[in-house]
Amino acid sequence: MGTSDNTNYNVDLSDGVITFKNINTTLGFVRYTKAAEVEYIFVNPIFRRKGFAKKLLQIVEKKTKFKPKPQDPVSPLGKKLFKI
Repeated sequence: MGTSDNTNYNVDLSDGVITFKNINTTLGFVRYTKAAEVEYIFVNPIFRRKGFAKKLLQIVEKKTKFKPKPQDPVSPLGKKLFKI
């Protein structure tokens, strides 16, 4: 169970998808390839700016052994996250 900003959540790991969720809702998730290409990353607006996207990407990197990179097209928020 993770904690960030007093938020308790579970981490669900499956092939190509990592999800953070609590008893009420999904906090965020990422869908990625074996080469750490991020197909989609989402953080619930209520939980943004608390480091969840970075934590999701850290887990992707740990599982794939590659630095995550976005697939095209990249949204404006994605560009900020990946510093493009």
